[in-house]
Amino acid sequence: MSDRGYRRPRPLSPLREHLRDTFWFAPTMGFVCVFVLWLGASAVDEEIVAVLQREEAYDELSSLIAFVQDAKTIVTTISSAMMTFIGVVFSISLDAVQMASGQLTPRVVRIFVRSRISKLTLTVFLATFLFSLLVLTSYESEADPRRVVSVPLLQSMLTLVLVGLSLLLFIVYVSATLRLLQVGPVVDRIARDSFRVLGRMPRGPGGPEGLGPETGRVVHEGRAGVLRDVNTARLVRAARRQDVVLRLIPRIGDFVVPGTPVLAVHGGAVPPRSRLRYTVSVGVERTLHQDLAFGLRQLSDIALRALSTSVNDPTTAVQCLDRIVQFLAAVVHLPLGTVHHRDRSGRVRLVQEGPGWEDLVDLAFEEIRWCVAGSPQVSRRLLAGLDDLLLLAPEERKQPLVRHRALLVQTVERAVPVAADREFALLPDRQGIG
Repeated sequence: MSDRGYRRPRPLSPLREHLRDTFWFAPTMGFVCVFVLWLGASAVDEEIVAVLQREEAYDELSSLIAFVQDAKTIVTTISSAMMTFIGVVFSISLDAVQMASGQLTPRVVRIFVRSRISKLTLTVFLATFLFSLLVLTSYESEADPRRVVSVPLLQSMLTLVLVGLSLLLFIVYVSATLRLLQVGPVVDRIARDSFRVLGRMPRGPGGPEGLGPETGRVVHEGRAGVLRDVNTARLVRAARRQDVVLRLIPRIGDFVVPGTPVLAVHGGAVPPRSRLRYTVSVGVERTLHQDLAFGLRQLSDIALRALSTSVNDPTTAVQCLDRIVQFLAAVVHLPLGTVHHRDRSGRVRLVQEGPGWEDLVDLAFEEIRWCVAGSPQVSRRLLAGLDDLLLLAPEERKQPLVRHRALLVQTVERAVPVAADREFALLPDRQGIG
């Protein structure tokens, strides 16, 4: 492997991904921005009143007071109706997400949680409600232009702007939620997320011949859960300061329990615990941040549910196979398996085991192959995908594909007694059956 394409780990990458998996961060930042905006608009409104009073433009100021009093009715209506609107919109959305998780896979809920438009819509809706309440506190009962202190002119206009933005986002949000109920956009989103993971993978020199003797281990002391990701930048920095090489023992996506060894140390003493703090993230479910195989896992789950007797939707399985073949075609020439993370001087400091080519092929096809006996549409598409990958794969990576093709043929031959039906089911077709 060459140095070209190697990307050093970014320190803030895990934090950014973890915040994207939450639904509270964006609204919280929206509340902060609303308070800042309201304070700024209040200061501008007070300055406008002060300037008009200094210039003794009381007629103009009286006109502004009358306009703002009329706008107060609109602001009051907005503040009282906005929360009801938010509740109705998001209750319908949660029903849609529940339907999508039932039809496809529960993992699609993650798409909704990470959706930028969902978070932006909720943030703007709540910001509009909060801003309208704050604006109502700025209205004064004083109508004398000589004694009034603040006329919330700019604040009222900003409230109307936020309402208009909320309506626009509502249209976009409904469109995005409806796409979540369609198979095509969902599998396309999973595929695009998988390619982002692939793009973040370091692809540099293969590292030293050996790591040397193991000199220590670090055990997991947190809660039990799935290894979601590791802070590679922090681990590389800790290994460089200690002049050792760290090796991640479990794979991303493995379930770890307290006392499980997570890091092996080679070449020196174990780094201080303070330097290894917040380097390993454990959660209740897998994520696509550093998990190269999780995208294939989701696509396989959707295909398996579609092939179940309760659903019986082979076309959905074919759509999943389209994306599975696309992903495998993209990685067929790439180095897989062990990943080496390097410091600034180019020395390997962190070794991480990842899925190899055979692992990905088995994950992509093994379970689906067991369910295709009664679906010629899926068997034809699976054969066409395997044939396409055999044309692309180098010689050393063809064996898993050949094995799955032979097993698929045997499965269909055992399950389909009629020779003509077997011939039809074993005819490669990229569309399955038209």
